[in-house]
Amino acid sequence: MIIARLSALFVIVGLLSACAQQSVVEPPVALGDFRLGHNIVVADNPQKVPISRDADPKDWDDSLTAALQNRLGRYEGEKFYNLGVSVDAYALAPPGIPLVLSPKSVLVVTATLWDDAAGNKLNEKGEQFTVFEGLDGETMLGSGITRTGAEQMEKLSFNAAKRIERWLSDHPEWFGLTPKAPESVPKPK
Repeated sequence: MIIARLSALFVIVGLLSACAQQSVVEPPVALGDFRLGHNIVVADNPQKVPISRDADPKDWDDSLTAALQNRLGRYEGEKFYNLGVSVDAYALAPPGIPLVLSPKSVLVVTATLWDDAAGNKLNEKGEQFTVFEGLDGETMLGSGITRTGAEQMEKLSFNAAKRIERWLSDHPEWFGLTPKAPESVPKPK
């Protein structure tokens, strides 16, 4: 009975692994006149969750800077905008016991956007985001088992850049676009 259950579990995990998508970059969203100017990441003193693997702040800086450049550097608008991101906290999952103790990795960042020409902040208070690696075939048993610390950092940085891009798209007025009107729901008859 136990062997049958374990066999079924391995088949399911194998199928999930085969179906898991890699870090896919979708086409750019509408960001009007946006063009990435300075891409500044600060990871001087991030808080580390006690069960986390260690990570060098420079590695966070490099990983997140590259992810933001890859994601936001593809926009070719007419105006430069400078992005500042601080790495506030992280947890890189250590190896655990599958299905019993399988911690997940997490990253907390705060972003601020400046209009380069005007020299002013577009968001008065930094916008904080918490991102996770996401669930796929590799992380189902715990990413600490299937990924190195560097691979976890890369995935978290990719997800943070994607989340920051979504935040920017939520503010079209910053980039010379008309804000989206709320969708109206038809009234019942």
